[in-house]
Amino acid sequence: MAEATEPVPDYRSPLLDWPGAVPAEGPDHGIAWHYGNPLGEQRTAEERAGLLDLSNRDVLRVPGEDRLGWLHAICSQHVAELAAGESGEALVLSPNGHVEQHWQLTELGDEVWLDTEPGAADTVLGYLLRMRFLKRVDPVVVSQDFGMLAVIGPQAAQVLAGAGLPVPDPLALPLPGGGLVRRLAGQYQLIVARAELANLAAALRSAGAAPIGTWPAAALRVAARRPRLGLDTDHRTLPHEAGWIHVAVHLDKGCYRGQETVARVQNLGKPPRRLVLLQLAGDAGQLPPPGSPVERDGRTVGFVGTAVQHYEYGPIALAIVKRTIGPDVVLTVSGQTAVLDAADAVAELPTGFAGRRTS
Repeated sequence: MAEATEPVPDYRSPLLDWPGAVPAEGPDHGIAWHYGNPLGEQRTAEERAGLLDLSNRDVLRVPGEDRLGWLHAICSQHVAELAAGESGEALVLSPNGHVEQHWQLTELGDEVWLDTEPGAADTVLGYLLRMRFLKRVDPVVVSQDFGMLAVIGPQAAQVLAGAGLPVPDPLALPLPGGGLVRRLAGQYQLIVARAELANLAAALRSAGAAPIGTWPAAALRVAARRPRLGLDTDHRTLPHEAGWIHVAVHLDKGCYRGQETVARVQNLGKPPRRLVLLQLAGDAGQLPPPGSPVERDGRTVGFVGTAVQHYEYGPIALAIVKRTIGPDVVLTVSGQTAVLDAADAVAELPTGFAGRRTS
């Protein structure tokens, strides 16, 4: 079963006051599920520019002169030599190599900005404090003071410029009043002071970014095969299974917790499961919830993560299944037929050097 973190129960984004906003549930409680036209919002984000509310994500700051070498030693990414403005993604693994945390981080202004899933701040901070030892670092949660927005789509840079904001090319840049703007995970992401979040969102909207909710954003993410921790993973997920090797795991760095498993899977090339995109028949009339078993001939062979209605492909879902599942196998999920997307016809393990992503 997928395991999601719990969102802050009383959070409510100011963007929920915008016309047409329908509140999301589950891990994205407190922000908009959509703004009245979820399929149209997907198309707008792909063809022009969409404004995504990420203000429910947790944000931390890590100042201190030992911060980069220390973070390098306790996560899966190579961050020891991050230059000012560089960004990336990183994982925290269990001793057995299972994914426990997923971070986005940026080095800027003599500190590291780190953001993570809604409701995960206490877990992340607890881990950082346990691993601090005698290092000169002082991690702190700043979610109460800073929130996130994202602008996506081919016209995103023009929107930022039209709103009078700096455009990272490619390095992150500071924002007036604190925070930053960066290019990461295919988006322009902004970490902004909460006191300015509503005004800044309105400025981005006036500059041409149409608001999109978590449904449209999830549809685009699923189509791009980008997993989300807690929805598309479970307590046994390995980085190779979720496709994080070329994104959040650096294969040429020193020892860190769980590295032995990463190296073993990389060298043998045989992770027990893999992330796939499923095309759902839709004959059940509803989407399967996260954690629903994927079955073959009545036997469970995996689980579904994010399932969503895509404006072009119809009902689709990310799933982690046994690596032996081939392209011609007919699967069932919550009583409806599912087949692997054509691009998942051959299970291939990414190999070779995987450096940090800075854009």
